[in-house]
Order: sequence, then C-alpha cells, then structure tokens
Amino acid sequence: MRVEIRDYASRSREIIKEEPGVREAVTGATIAFDEKRRQGYSEIDADAWRRWAEGVKNHTLTHLDHYLTEAEARLEANGAQVHWASDATEAREIVTRLAKQHSVRSVVKGKSMATEEIDLNLALEDAGIEVFETDLGEYILQLLEEPPSHILGPAIHKSLQQVQRLFADRLGSAPDGDPDTLAEAARLVLRDAFIRADMGITGGNFLVAETGTVALIENEGNIRLTTSLPRVHVAVVGIEKLLPRMTDLAGFLQLTARAATGQPIGCFVSLVQGPAVHPDDDGPEEVHVVLVDNGRTDVLAHEHAWEALRCVRCGACLNACPVYRQTGGHAYGWVYSGPIGSVLDPGLLGLHEAMPLPFASSLCGACTDACPVRIPIPELLLHWREEAQEEGLTPWKERAALAGLASVATRPGLYRLAGRIGSRLGATGVARALPMLGEWARDRALPKPSRQTFRQLWREGIE
Repeated sequence: MRVEIRDYASRSREIIKEEPGVREAVTGATIAFDEKRRQGYSEIDADAWRRWAEGVKNHTLTHLDHYLTEAEARLEANGAQVHWASDATEAREIVTRLAKQHSVRSVVKGKSMATEEIDLNLALEDAGIEVFETDLGEYILQLLEEPPSHILGPAIHKSLQQVQRLFADRLGSAPDGDPDTLAEAARLVLRDAFIRADMGITGGNFLVAETGTVALIENEGNIRLTTSLPRVHVAVVGIEKLLPRMTDLAGFLQLTARAATGQPIGCFVSLVQGPAVHPDDDGPEEVHVVLVDNGRTDVLAHEHAWEALRCVRCGACLNACPVYRQTGGHAYGWVYSGPIGSVLDPGLLGLHEAMPLPFASSLCGACTDACPVRIPIPELLLHWREEAQEEGLTPWKERAALAGLASVATRPGLYRLAGRIGSRLGATGVARALPMLGEWARDRALPKPSRQTFRQLWREGIE
C-alpha cells in the first residue's frame, strides 16, 4: 500500500472542509462502538482482565523466539505448511507463488489488516488472479478502489446513501434499498465467488503456540466460508499475534470482542489447525501459514515502542479518539490509523517516513482507557515526539519557537514582560502568525486575552 503520511495535515483539512459527511459518519459510528465497548467492559472486571491480558502479551513478546518455534512445530505436526516472510515483498511473493503453483484463478479473502499492510490484493491482481473481498465493508471499498478507514469497520466513513448509489450502479440493486436489500445484493455476488474460488486468504487474530491454532473472529460468516470451501487456505499472520496456550485464547477472544463491539464473544470463531485429514472431511486440501515480520522485530527491539506490539487490532482506541473522529482513517495515509497507527507506524515504517503522526493527538488518554491490553499510547507518542525533536524532523520554526519559549520561561523578569506584551498582542490577532499557535488558530476563533496576567491575579489573590 502506498504510504502518504506526510500529507496528514493537508488531507485532514481537506476532509473536514470538503467532505463534511465523513466527519458525521465516522463520529456517529465510533461513538456507537465506544458506548458498546463501555457496556461490554461494565459486565466484567475489566481492569483485572486487561491487566491479565497485558501480562500474557508481555510474556509472549519477551519470549517470542521460543513461541514462534513452538508454533511452527505444532502447525507442521498438524499438517499445515509454514512460511517466513521478512518483509512485505517476501510475503507477497510467497502467496503469489503458492497461487501459481496451484493454478489459482480466483481468490476469496477475509478481512485482514496484515494483507492490507503488505498490499497483497494488487500483487495477486498483477498475476492475473481475480480477488474478492468477502467482508461486506471491505467489499464496498473494493468496488470503490479505496483502502479501509477503520480497523474494525472499514467502511464506517460511508453513508447509507453512498452505498445505495454504489450498489445500484455496480450490482443493479434498488437505489433506495435498505441494508438488508444491499446485503442480499452483495451476497448473490459473493456466494458465487465462494463456490468458484481456488484459494481462501485470511489474516489471523491469534496464533496459539501450544496447539498450532490460528484463531479468527468475525460476525458475518464469510471467514468460515473462506477457510473451508476453497481447496487451499493461506493465513497471513504477523509474528506478534502469538499466544502461549489455548487457555489464554479463551480470555482473549472474549476481551477482544468486548473491546471491539461490546459483544461477549464474536458471532463466529474459527479455529484452524491444518488441512482436512480424510478425503470426505470438510476443509481445504492444504493450509499455509505465512508468518510476517515486516518491521516487527525492529519495533520489538525499541526501548519503548515494543509495547505497541501488544495490539489485538480491536479498533477501540480509534473509537475513543476525538482526533480520529474528525477525519476517519484516510487522513493518516497508511493502513494503521488513529492512536495505534500513530505509535505503531513510526516503528514499522521508520520515524522519518511516519511523520507527523506522533503529533496527531491531543494526548487526552482516552485511547489507553479503552485499550484491552493497556498500551500506554500517550507515553509512546511523547517518546516518538522526543525522538523526532532530537533527529531534527520537526519544522525549524517550531524548534526555534520552543527554544525561545524555554529561554523566556527560565528568566522570570523576561517571562513577566513577555506575558504583558502577549496579552496585548493577542487581542490584535498577531498570534495567528506565530509558529505552532498559528496552525492551531487557522480554523478556530482566538480566545479573548485577559486584561491581567496570571501573576497579577495571583498577587492580588484569585477569588
């Protein structure tokens, strides 16, 4: 997938001004998701569950080599074939080679952020293979040739009217069809795709090392069909998705569902361990698991950023984020958006490539409160900001302004003088021309300055 992070500020302004429907759609959907998450957490001792999940993931990440080796051995014992991909290019090559070896002409896919990350669809299409996204939201975006806007609900930025027009044009459905009618129109196309497909491709929510089990959570049933009908199933899984034991999986399935949608558990949970054993058994003839690094070991080696690898891709932090709600995911420029994207992308892509995402946050902390594995996102954002400052990646005007502010703030007499001057200049609108403050004030009305400085009020006694 093409990376366009550096245009974050301009794309954000464009979306807010020229696509007001996106803000309305995204805000409505994320607030609804977040309210369901709160309800789901209220039904359990959420703090205890989250601390437990954090501990399990920390243990796994600090022993990742051991559990990856165990998972490979168990998968192979189950009859699955394991492939290792150091980067996105190698992952694409592995899947494309498997497709060619099996004379695959048509592929059905379950929703997968990992395959979005490695831009798999384009590689398959370039090889002459027909690809169908089978998650309804992903299918809508495939018709529109757009990337997903949200980890959980890829098409939440689209209104009902937009989907009605799209399906009327592309699928011949009624232009005023209700959601059930639209789902039926997509079902007719995708049912035929499932029957004709030679290969099914999914991601993996979790990979249990103890049993060699790929676990997949969904609410539509399309992943169940993707993993069982085609003769070949390929699961593309990030190496951080490991869990040590099957007993761990039971807790993570429930906690992830509550964080994502407020459900006690997803409607469909598929546990894939290997191919069909006997000719009359249901399931694929071959199962392949592609374990993808693509920068994850670099993140794991980072003093602070490694904690982002606990992420279970539930989307809860996006739903809670007041910044994400303004634009949706497309403004962020890569597959991982919102708070988790702002701390994960610098590690996976490099800080230089991921600027200015670490600054695309108000640091309100709502994301950490929502996260089922307690990733300290605001702290990680501050670490990335510090690194960006040290490497000279922030605008020179901003660095000069901060240096000037530090110089003034450490000299009491100069600070008092600057306060008096600032209170007078603020009323004239001069602040709009200042570094940092000018950007903030671009689309906002400036607050009216107080006639007295804080220090004057303090001397007189604040009432």
